[in-house]
Amino acid sequence: MARLTGILARVAIGAAVLLVSVWAALALWYRLSLPEEARLLAAGAFGLLGLATIVALVRRRAAAASLFALAVAGVFVWWASIVPPADADWSPDVARQVTGTVDGSVLSLTGVRNFDWRGEDDFTPAWETQRYDLDQLRTLDMFMSYWAGPSMAHMILSFGFADGRYLAWSVEVRRRRGGGFSPIADLFKSNTLVLVAAEERDVIGVRTNIRGEDVQRYRLDIPQEMIRALLLQYVADANALATRPTFYNSLTSNCTTTVVRMARALGDVLPADWRLIVNGYLPEYAYDMGALDSSRPMAELRAEARISPRALAAGLTSSFSQDIRQP
Repeated sequence: MARLTGILARVAIGAAVLLVSVWAALALWYRLSLPEEARLLAAGAFGLLGLATIVALVRRRAAAASLFALAVAGVFVWWASIVPPADADWSPDVARQVTGTVDGSVLSLTGVRNFDWRGEDDFTPAWETQRYDLDQLRTLDMFMSYWAGPSMAHMILSFGFADGRYLAWSVEVRRRRGGGFSPIADLFKSNTLVLVAAEERDVIGVRTNIRGEDVQRYRLDIPQEMIRALLLQYVADANALATRPTFYNSLTSNCTTTVVRMARALGDVLPADWRLIVNGYLPEYAYDMGALDSSRPMAELRAEARISPRALAAGLTSSFSQDIRQP
């Protein structure tokens, strides 16, 4: 039994060394501020050190573990020194972080995006100051924009007001100009997080009419007080990001987990579920949680949710929000 316990312990330690080695090698590759050849050399060297440590542990040479621990400590110190930048040459569509104030029932937002899109790289920028009457807040819609098959989507929440206006919020990667989105790279402090408040014609329309994504809309069935609290939580988080930037993370700080964190902070009970990660199935999760119309089958809600054909037929006009909600 003692021998078996020793073997299991070495296997567990070896697995831990392997995982840490993979993480450290990828971190060095993606985040070292060195030429590509130097980054490759550093990542490869750490990977080899990890493998050598595992072999040494099998042969019961404890000194190797000490060397590996020192190397890991050095990587952790370096990693902690990487802080999110407050300023950079941001991509134009995420150049500004919206901020807001509340005076009584009036919400004032500075930096609401309202671009005119003609192509992925052909647009007229517009950042506006808008005011909304919180007493007129009525609805909350969840938009799912599928960009990589049925499993992965970008989630946008849009708040509807009695006067027919809609305010959409999108949690996005704050890319630098010319930069792109990489789910792997964005696990390693590659880009910061930005909250975009925008007109639906902009933030939804660019996905339906310009990028050709399959966009679906679901009306959420949640209490009015929760809708208002969630909107104010968006504003609070946006204000915090404006003063304290944070890194985007493909697993822990993305378009879904950020909103889930907000809802939990408000006291909503949202149990952990694999669909919060594989978020293409988030509508089914919302359905199971009672946040969608449970009087109808989920398959029927899915079929009616697709708005891309209506958006393409209507175009990116001033009546976009009304057009996509037509039967």
